Amino acid sequence: MSDICHLDSDWFVNALATFLIISLVLSYAPQHVRIIQMGSSEGFSPWFLLLGSTSSTAGMLNMITLSWPTIQCCSDVSVGRCLELTAGVIQVTLQWFLFVAILVLYMIYYPARLKYVDIDIPAHGTLPPQHVKTKLLSDDWRLSVNVSWAVGIHLVLNAFITFFLLFTRIPGPGGEIPPQISMWATVLGVSSALLAGIQYAPQLLRTYRAKLVGALSIPMMIIQSPGAAIMSISIALRPGINWTSWAMYAVSGIMQAALLAMCIAWKLRQRRLKIDDFGYPLDSSSSTPLTDDIDTVAGEVSDIQVDDVPYDSDAEDAREDVPLLPKPERSGRNSKFFGWLRL
Repeated sequence: MSDICHLDSDWFVNALATFLIISLVLSYAPQHVRIIQMGSSEGFSPWFLLLGSTSSTAGMLNMITLSWPTIQCCSDVSVGRCLELTAGVIQVTLQWFLFVAILVLYMIYYPARLKYVDIDIPAHGTLPPQHVKTKLLSDDWRLSVNVSWAVGIHLVLNAFITFFLLFTRIPGPGGEIPPQISMWATVLGVSSALLAGIQYAPQLLRTYRAKLVGALSIPMMIIQSPGAAIMSISIALRPGINWTSWAMYAVSGIMQAALLAMCIAWKLRQRRLKIDDFGYPLDSSSSTPLTDDIDTVAGEVSDIQVDDVPYDSDAEDAREDVPLLPKPERSGRNSKFFGWLRL
């Protein structure tokens, strides 16, 4: 351990790590602020958030496992030296925290109008059908709640196994990593890379079908797509690290670049159609989107028996296709300081 604790400082690696830590915060800030400013998380795929959160969790624990001997050096060196030695762990932990924060904001700002199933009750004679909002949870909202639970359970379970193995480890004669810990680190790293490899597929599909940018932040993707390559190199240069620790960031960067290209294409399309990121006309207060919204209600409502469905007839009607209602207000839309975050 003493050899690891007293390695010579590498100014390039340290400068790169510091740059990446600062860049991580700056790159995720546009997405966090955009969701808050728009007051909506519409446009995100719950499966994308599930795969991304579990992938970053596995990547973080993989890094902690492989860097455990280095982390233990912090009891014998100064605070500055400890931060220098554990910069790689700080990077991936910060990346995990910032991505999971998107999931938290997604749940907080999930549009209330999309949480419940809406139905039309046939009226007598020539009267139009009565539109009511039921108390039945939509499939998409139920999926989102289940995703949140799955992410939490995955974190607790994998963290328990990781730290149990680390605190009960018996170092080999030459100080090498015990085989069971090395195997567990490989499992975490490979699972992280596999999850990252398919992470963007649900989001790419959802964004392609919606043909809208939604709450996705283009500035974040512009910063992160090339940043993923830099982060992969930075982690690969760390002592005791193998390909399982940086592969997920390389794969994620490629997939994110594809999503960025798609969002830019839809942004140009929206400007041509004069609609905003959620499909509402820019020159009208109408609440009717000009583009089909696949996120509204997933599942059939035609099989629901009206007599058995609880509903509140006095509840405010929030369905998008109801005419003469004002466009949903989003906080901070007139803010000039955060204007670039709405790209």
